[in-house]
Amino acid sequence: PWGSEEKFKGIIDLIKMNAYSYTIDNLGVNYKEVSISEDMRELADEYHHKIIEGLAELDEKIMEKYLEGEEIASNEIKSAIRRLTIKNEVVPVLCGSALKNKGVQLLLNAVVDYLPSPLDIPPVKGIDPQNEKGINRLAEDKEPLSSLVFKIMTDPYIGKLSFVRVYSGTLKSGSYVYNPTKEIKERINRLVLIHADHKKDVTEIHAGNLGAIIGLKKSTTGDTLCDIKHPIILESMNFPEPVISIAIEPKSKAEQDKMA
Repeated sequence: PWGSEEKFKGIIDLIKMNAYSYTIDNLGVNYKEVSISEDMRELADEYHHKIIEGLAELDEKIMEKYLEGEEIASNEIKSAIRRLTIKNEVVPVLCGSALKNKGVQLLLNAVVDYLPSPLDIPPVKGIDPQNEKGINRLAEDKEPLSSLVFKIMTDPYIGKLSFVRVYSGTLKSGSYVYNPTKEIKERINRLVLIHADHKKDVTEIHAGNLGAIIGLKKSTTGDTLCDIKHPIILESMNFPEPVISIAIEPKSKAEQDKMA
């Protein structure tokens, strides 16, 4: 961070060795890329060098250049951090304030720069419900469908939304899928991609993507939706037991369907 509390000015990028000034407005929407101020230059250089030293201990490409005294470009540092992040050997740390919307843009850029795409990680593992043997599914459209419902919410205009991640295959609107968790078939009435409050209707959601299904009747959070001919049960989400519990009941039968 460049300053703190009421003296906060912005964020210093220790990889590109520049700074982002958030003094333009108080909302954090607009920021400006500037040079590191003289009073912060020495400290920034120190931590930039520490990052390179840390990477050299874990990454061979960085180690070779470091030992030979060669200059290491910012794109090489980013590539090394991405490789080590995917191997779960380092965790990138960023600063900012969600409340003040400062650093959020840089955080989203870091998600793209450092976190793995579905193709960078091993195939998803599941269980064959017929014999309980392990199954692997690649993140490819040609693989049989395997997807996981990870969230349920109710939209006041279109009803129940089931958020889903497609691990393999292609989820198609108008098709039937199998829920091996509850041993039922479900029809995919509508598929939408969601960005904030905007919903875009699509006919397909491909492997590696997220979307939402409109109209599922009985599938809930943690359920697997898969190809009827190639059943698989993916690892479900485990929720801790609540310390305090409360029950909510609808006033009438008509309102029961509105509960997510």
